Order: sequence, then C-alpha cells, then structure tokens
Amino acid sequence: MSYTIGFQAKDQKAILATEAATANQAVAIIVALRQSAEEIKFIRSPQEGDMGIEMLLLLAKEEAEEMPQRA
Repeated sequence: MSYTIGFQAKDQKAILATEAATANQAVAIIVALRQSAEEIKFIRSPQEGDMGIEMLLLLAKEEAEEMPQRA
C-alpha cells in the first residue's frame, strides 16, 4: 500500500508531498520530518484515505506482523 505524506517546510508557504511504499517507510519519513521541524499536513493512501499518525502506526504494526520472520 502506498502513502503520501504532505508537509510544510519551516518558514515556507507551500505544502510539499513525498511518497512511501510501505507504512513503515512512511513512519520513518514522518520521524525525519519532525526532527527537521517540518509540520505534517496530511497522510493519505489510496486504500485508506486520509489518516492520522496513530492510524499509520497501527498499519505499520500490522504490516510488520504480516512480514515473514527471517531465520
């Protein structure tokens, strides 16, 4: 499932967006954006629509549980 994260860079008016292929990648992008003091404006996916960070974290957890364990 793909995710689009919209964010606003510090001292900018434009809202930028970036794509992530998985929920776990989206969470990593959000962590990096927050560390650089950028504001998250939206998170959305074609399957889920708009969502909050809590929902994204839940989807990332479910995604991790579905991944095959490496031996």
